[in-house]
Amino acid sequence: MVRHGDLDRGRLSVEAGALAFVCAGGGGTPAGAYAIPHQSISLVLLGPGGSVTQDALRLLARHGAGLVAVGEDGVRLYTAPPLLPDTSALARRQVELWSDAKGGRMRVARRMYAMRLGELLPHRDISVLRGIEGARVKELYKITADRFGVAWNGRRYDRANPNAADLPNQAINHAASAVEGAAAIAVTATATIPQLGFIHEDSGQSFVLDVADLHRDKVTIPAAFRAVKAARAEPSLGIERAARRIVGAALRREGVIAGMIDQIKALLDDSAQETTKP
Repeated sequence: MVRHGDLDRGRLSVEAGALAFVCAGGGGTPAGAYAIPHQSISLVLLGPGGSVTQDALRLLARHGAGLVAVGEDGVRLYTAPPLLPDTSALARRQVELWSDAKGGRMRVARRMYAMRLGELLPHRDISVLRGIEGARVKELYKITADRFGVAWNGRRYDRANPNAADLPNQAINHAASAVEGAAAIAVTATATIPQLGFIHEDSGQSFVLDVADLHRDKVTIPAAFRAVKAARAEPSLGIERAARRIVGAALRREGVIAGMIDQIKALLDDSAQETTKP
């Protein structure tokens, strides 16, 4: 962790792939250029007169390090999470539903599957629901691959070596990551809790993954196979860039993030439960 006051009156950016802070002096730090060991810090405190580039924020996020803006000598905290409402109602409702494993949590999980599958299934066993959804997604991969003229040999993903996958599988990974970014914005905007998922369980972004999966059929999978076609037509584009560009266009065109926000509110609204029970 960087001591407060260290990064003031200067600019935090990325130089040659590493964090760098160029300080004008006049505050707690002498003028000069400093290398910041982003791999070994958990939080950067940016003091008065400090500025930060988007590249620096992206590098900090990649390494799980945070950044907050503080007052002189750390006496004020100025950083405000974006778009947070002035209420904790949704977060409290999320906790109530999530903590009721056999009641509320299952109701929300079933609503999520209903949004994804287009129908409310009668099953109340999460493993059965996962199996049904998995079979449908497997078939959707085949249908979408045929639609875009892409050879498909099945979903294969090695977390230890993701680049070893074939182009369609790499595209799915990149497209999913991009949609998860949109879901993270929606979760932040609603002040809901990323760790408390209703279908996903182990990840620190479980609820983000839940929300992202609501758009797997209509956004993630079509964008992935469209990206394969685009990358093959223009090899210099690269599969990651192609996937992210196509997902981004879909997010803007279809208003996905605004839709995710509405979906989160609907999922956590038990006043509508009579329409979601069989």
